[in-house]
Amino acid sequence: MTITPSEIIRANPFCRPWMSTSGAAAGAPTGNKGLRGIIAGGITGGIEICITYPTEYVKTQLQLDEKTKGGTGTKQYNGIVDCVKKTVKGHGVLGLYRGLSVLLYGSIPKSAVRFGAFEYLKEYAVDEKGNLNPSSRVLCGLGAGVAEAILAVTPMETVKVKFINDQRSANPKYKGFFHGVRHIINEQGFRGVYQGLTATILKQGSNQAIRFYVMETLKDKYRGGDSQKNVPKYVVGAFGAIAGAASVYGNTPIDVVKTRMQGLEAHKYKGTLDCFIQIWKQEGVLAFYKGTVPRLSRVCLDVAITFMIYDSFIDLFNKVWP
Repeated sequence: MTITPSEIIRANPFCRPWMSTSGAAAGAPTGNKGLRGIIAGGITGGIEICITYPTEYVKTQLQLDEKTKGGTGTKQYNGIVDCVKKTVKGHGVLGLYRGLSVLLYGSIPKSAVRFGAFEYLKEYAVDEKGNLNPSSRVLCGLGAGVAEAILAVTPMETVKVKFINDQRSANPKYKGFFHGVRHIINEQGFRGVYQGLTATILKQGSNQAIRFYVMETLKDKYRGGDSQKNVPKYVVGAFGAIAGAASVYGNTPIDVVKTRMQGLEAHKYKGTLDCFIQIWKQEGVLAFYKGTVPRLSRVCLDVAITFMIYDSFIDLFNKVWP
């Protein structure tokens, strides 16, 4: 027996708000919002990463900087400022942009998948007034995060972390993006660019569930339940910063584990759980919050800018692409 997508949708309570009580579609979604979300999200991702990348670089360096409880290890930096100074001294200002090409190539599809998936899911979940209830906000955000983790974030983040980790060695072996990817695949196979998939799904899923929930909740309160009311861009930026901060404090431990699982020393761990246990035993609880400050500054700026740019493109599309 063949089951069609429409039958699956009808059987899913989460996807019923747009349907009439008789089961026939009452203004069923056309998918236009999902497509507009993909395009606007892709453009947004490319612009945003060029602005915020140095903070991502510093955060990753600090998370890779290991030190055991006994005080031994290979700790190289004493904090954010020290990391910036040593990077600039050793590699120049452009050293803070090491691995940018990896994120630039990945940020466009990542953001496109994230917003496209959210808008697509939102079309099926909104009520007759165009609003999402609290549980739908979480589920739509979670779905967007899982989609971007599998389709874009995991390979992008794995290569990025390996590039930054490679710079820590005395003789860096990656000469550029394509050379690095070829080298990784030749050594580890296609699996080499999908390290830390489980941790990445956990991170991105929780990330977007928190961010979209906070953003949609704040927007809904500002609009007073009127989904057509315009929210000023500076207000969207403020809401984005709050949503970003909430996601940082909510899932930084997962981000640390993900980074370790994608680094060049990932072979030390049997899996995501083993990585968590080893960090806990060898470095203590505070190790799970390494890089929190640079990540906080980066994510708040990132999310604020992202939602402001994205909303601007959506407003434009609403005028030229009804």
